[in-house]
Order: sequence, then structure tokens, then C-alpha cells
Amino acid sequence: MALDEHLFRREFGRIVAALARIFGTHDLALAEDVAQDACVRALEVWKVQGVPDNPAAWLTTTAKRRAIDVLRRQRTAREHAPAPEQIVEEAFAVETIRDEQLRMMFTCCQPRLPEEVQLALILNILCGFGAAEIAGAFLTSRAAIEKRIARGKQQLATERGWFELDDAELPSRLATVQRALYLLFNEGYHGTSAVRADLCAEALRLVALACELPAAATPTTHALAALMCLHAARLPARVDADGELDPFESQDRGRWDQRLVHEGLAWFERAATGETLSAYHVEAAIAVVHASAVSADRTDWAAIVELYDQLMAIAPTPVVALNRAIAVGQRDGADAGLAALVAIADKDRLDRYPFYPAALAEHELRRGDHEAASRCFRKALMLARNDAERRFLEKRLSHVENREPAPTHGRKDNL
Repeated sequence: MALDEHLFRREFGRIVAALARIFGTHDLALAEDVAQDACVRALEVWKVQGVPDNPAAWLTTTAKRRAIDVLRRQRTAREHAPAPEQIVEEAFAVETIRDEQLRMMFTCCQPRLPEEVQLALILNILCGFGAAEIAGAFLTSRAAIEKRIARGKQQLATERGWFELDDAELPSRLATVQRALYLLFNEGYHGTSAVRADLCAEALRLVALACELPAAATPTTHALAALMCLHAARLPARVDADGELDPFESQDRGRWDQRLVHEGLAWFERAATGETLSAYHVEAAIAVVHASAVSADRTDWAAIVELYDQLMAIAPTPVVALNRAIAVGQRDGADAGLAALVAIADKDRLDRYPFYPAALAEHELRRGDHEAASRCFRKALMLARNDAERRFLEKRLSHVENREPAPTHGRKDNL
């Protein structure tokens, strides 16, 4: 059996969440060590014996055995302590571990920590993101993220009883959990490692769990679920038959997952209840417009620009401004789009973001300035975060330098 390259990242977070219930968040380092031991042991054994039929179950069993050994040593100093086997089996029970990762997310949302530290903890501990990946998601430096993670873990080490969260505490922490799930999905959809369907699926699983929690099943959570479903529906068409990234405008919409489209529309209807209008509502509405268009050239770009205007009023960021500028270019022409790109506030935050110079290049190309387009594509190529993006941008640069006709691209989710 072939080894899923993303297995360890995915299972590590689930195992740590279960182990944190056993050892406590004050001893999170021990939980991470036990989980790491299970992964190292797997690499050693599988190299000789081959990958088992159910590698996830193998990892879980190994982690449980290691946890029992640790608890047995600790038990010698405590009388009347529960049997280690009982503690571990309860923590790793199917019905428990199913919810443990989501509950641990709420646990990491300690109000005494700044939100950016809470998010870094969630993405690092429970989603298996490295500091570089988190830095890419936040458009900041790796060193800054490493400091946030260290600060958060230091705070966790001083706390006890975090898993005894009362349901009344969940609403105040929900916004951070929603944002963490949003970032998890985005990393899978167009993050530093190109298309990662497994991360998108994990985000969908966790947001579905959140929708089952009475305290978390809000219109905003429903809007987030709608957004994820509608974007995930496009995943089958995001790469072509050769495994190369396929731009949004040229995707075969017949390959979109219609089950997820219908599920997303159903969640969007649920999100319309109440008076809440969150950024997720607006982003989901943009996705609905795209899903409703029979082709890219028949998209209602005027409606999309209006929605981006709303999004800028609710949650203005340079990336939102980038997408709005591209929509303006689609509605009003290349000159208007280029002007909107140049006018973006805080453009310096996009200095390491390949989609900004790529968008500039596409607009310059549409204006007929091949030299400017070539310069911008070269800059985007220098910023490419993975081989798939690199090959895509190399192809676009070749089209420009050889004066070959090619479809226009530019939106962040084109890749």
C-alpha cells in the first residue's frame, strides 16, 4: 500500500488532541512527544514491513500503547488512580476522538492570548502546519509565527482544566475557531503546497461538527460551511489531465462536484436566517454567483464587484482588495483593473504574495504591454511557493515572451 504523504500531518493533530485530554494542556509537550514517537516508530517499522492496510489505525494504536506506558510510570506516585488502559481507551474512543480536535480548538482560544497567537496554536498543534505555512497564511514572517507559537505554548503550560469548558464559553471563542477553519481550508485550496484536497476535506469535516454543536451552529458557521462546500466543489477541475493547475476561466465546469454545490447552496440558505452579515456570508455569496454562471465569460461581474465592496466594508484586507481589483478589471476593462491594483492600500503586505504581480501581469498583457507583463510574471515566478505554481507561471511567461494568445487569468483562486 502506498503511503499518503499527508497522513502524518492529518493524524498528528488528532492524536495530540486525544493525548492532551489525557495529560492535560499544561503538559502539551508530552502529548506532542508521544505523538511524535508514534510517527517515528511508524517510519522505522513501515520501512521494513511495508505500510499497513490501515496506517491511521496503526498510528493510533502505537500512540495509545506509548501513552499507557507513560501513565503507568506516573501512576506509581499516585494511589487509587484509574487504570492507564481505561484512561487511554476513553480518550481514544471513536465518539470521543471524533470531537476532540474541534474541542481542542476551542480550548486553544484562551481569551488571555491575542487572537493571532490562538490561531497560530490551532494551526500548528491541531492542523500540523509548520511556521512557514502559517506565515504564508498571515502574510508575515516565519520568525514572527515561531514567537507566537512559543508564547502560546508557554501559556498552555501554566493552565489546567481547560477541557472542562462550559458550553456558555463557546460563543465567545467561536469566531477564532471559525477563522482557523477558514485558514485550514484556504491552505488546502490555494496555499503554500498547491492543491491539498485532504486539508479541504478536514476543514469540511470540522465545520460540519461545529454545525452540530448548538452553541456553534450559528448563521456565520453555516455561511462558512457554504463557502467551503462551494469552493471544494471546484477541486476536481483545478488540475487538468496532466496534473497541471487549470485556471478558473478554462476549467471544465462539468467536473465540478454537483453534490457539494447543492450542499453549499443549502448551507447558504440556512445562513440567511437572522440578521447577521459576516465576511463569510459575503464570500459565500460571491461563490454562489460563480456557481450560478454557466461559463466564466457569462459571470455577473457587476454583482461580484458589489459584493467585494461589501466585503471591503466588513473585513478589508489587501487580499480582498486584490480580488476586488481583478473583478473590476473583468467588469470595466484592463485599465480600470490595473488602476485598482495599483491603488491597493498596504500593498507592501503582498510583497511575498505571487498572485499580486501575476494579476498585474495579466492586466498589462490585456493592455498590450508585453514587456511590463513579462517583468511582472518574472517577479511572480520568483515568489512561487510550490512546483505547481512555478510550472503554471513559467507557462504564462512563455506565452507572453512568445506572443502566444492565452486566456486571461488573475484571481487568487484561479490557481
